[in-house]
Amino acid sequence: MRGTQPRTFPNGVVTAVLASAGVTGSFMMTMVIPLQPQLPLLLNASAGDTAWIVTVTLLVSAVVTPIAGKLGDMYGKRLMILVLLGLVLMGSVIAALAATLGAVLFARALQGAGLAVIPLGVSILRDILPARELGAATALVTASVGLGSSLAQPISAYLAEHVGWHAIFWVGAGLAAVCFLLVRLTVPIRTRRSGGKFDLAGAVGLALGLTGVLVAMSRGNEWGWLTPTIVIPLLGGVLALLLWGWFELRRSNPLVDLRVTARRPVLLTNVASIGMGFSMFAGNIIFPRLLQQPEGAGGLGLSLFEASLIMMPSGFFAVGTSFVAGRFERTIGPKRLLLAGAAVVGGSYLTAAFLQLSVWHVCILNIGAAIGAGLAFAAMPALINRSVPASQTGAANGLNAVMRSLGTSSAAAVLAAVLSANTLVYGQLIVPSAEAYRAAILIVIGVAALSAVLTTFIPRTRPIPDEPLAAPESIV
Repeated sequence: MRGTQPRTFPNGVVTAVLASAGVTGSFMMTMVIPLQPQLPLLLNASAGDTAWIVTVTLLVSAVVTPIAGKLGDMYGKRLMILVLLGLVLMGSVIAALAATLGAVLFARALQGAGLAVIPLGVSILRDILPARELGAATALVTASVGLGSSLAQPISAYLAEHVGWHAIFWVGAGLAAVCFLLVRLTVPIRTRRSGGKFDLAGAVGLALGLTGVLVAMSRGNEWGWLTPTIVIPLLGGVLALLLWGWFELRRSNPLVDLRVTARRPVLLTNVASIGMGFSMFAGNIIFPRLLQQPEGAGGLGLSLFEASLIMMPSGFFAVGTSFVAGRFERTIGPKRLLLAGAAVVGGSYLTAAFLQLSVWHVCILNIGAAIGAGLAFAAMPALINRSVPASQTGAANGLNAVMRSLGTSSAAAVLAAVLSANTLVYGQLIVPSAEAYRAAILIVIGVAALSAVLTTFIPRTRPIPDEPLAAPESIV
C-alpha cells in the first residue's frame, strides 16, 4: 500500500536517529561480554557451549549485513532498518524471558541483525543529504559502532551485579523499541531503489561461505587450528566463497556486483577496512585483560566494572571525532582522512609499546585509537559511496561492513592466540606475560601500518552522479 510522505524533519534529526539505531545495533553485539564467566552456571551448560552466545551474534551480523544492504537497495532502506530493529526487539524480549541455552542462542541470533542498520543508515544519508552535510553525518553514523560497544559493557556489568542478568536484555528491548518508533517517525520514505529480483542463491552461497570462515576464525583457538572441526569449515567456507564469486559474475542482478567491488578504489578500501577493523577491535582484546589482571601478575588490578568505565570514554571521543571528520573529508579528501586515521591508530599503539602502562595511560591511548578509528570509519563509506552508483550503496556499504567484521574476527583470533602463547602462573590464574602484551601491541602496529600503505594506492576518483529518487517505498 502506498502512503504519502510523512512530515519532513530536519536533516540533523534524521542523522541523530540513524546514529541512535547504530548505537543500538552495536550495543547488542557486546552486551553479553560481562556475563560470559557466569553464563555456564546461569544456563546450566558448558563454557564451550555458552561461548556460542557471542559467536552466533557475530556470524548472523556478518551474513545479514550484505543481504540487508541489497534488499534495502531493491525495496527500501528505511523499510529494511525497521525490519532489522523489529528482529532485534524480538530477540531482546525472548532473551529477557529465556531460561535455557537454546532460547538465548536463538535470541542472540536475532539480535545479530542489528549491526546491519549502520551501512543502511549511511546509504540513506547519501540519498537525502546535500554534499556539504554528508561527510559529517556519515562519520557520526559510522562512529555509533564504537559508542554502542563502549556503553554496553559498563551498563551490562552494573545490571548483572545489582539487578540481574535478564535486565540487560530488557534494556536492549527498550532501546530497540524506541529506535524503531523514531525511525518510523522521522526517516524519509523516499529513497533510491533499484528494484529487480532478489538473488536468493547468491545469498545462500555467501551465507555458507562466511559462516564457514567465521566459525573457524572464532573457534580456532579453542578447538585447535589443525583439527578437522576447524580445517573443514575453513576450507569449505573458502571454497563456497570462490564458487559464490564465480556464480555472482554470471548473474544479471547479483547480490553483490563483484565487477563494481573489483574496481581499484572499492577493492583497496575494503582490504584496508579489514586492517582497520582489526586495529579498532584490538583494544577490546588487549586492554580489558591488562586492566583486570592482578597487579602482582603485571596487570592493573581493576574489577570488570572499573575496567569497563576506563574503556568507555573512547566511544564518546569516536563520536566527537565525527563532528570534525566531515569537515576534514571535504577539505583533504577521504583518502587522506583514512590515511590519517590509520596513522593515529598506529601511533597510539606505538606509544603503548614504549610505556610502562598505567590505568590512565590505557584510557588515554585507547581514546587516541578511537579517534583514529573514527577518522578512518568516516573515510571508508565516503570512498565507497563516490565509487559506486547510488542504487548500489546499500550492498556496497554492507560488504564493506563485512570486511570490517572479518578484521574484528581476525583480531579476536590472532590476539587471543598471542596472549595465550606466552603466559605466567599467578596463584590459580594463568595470565598473559608482559612479553605477550608487547607482541600483541606490535602486531596491531604492523596491521595499522599495512592499512596505511594500502590506502596510499587508492586512486582518486570523481563521484558517480546520483540517480533520481524512486517513488515512496512503503507506508511502513
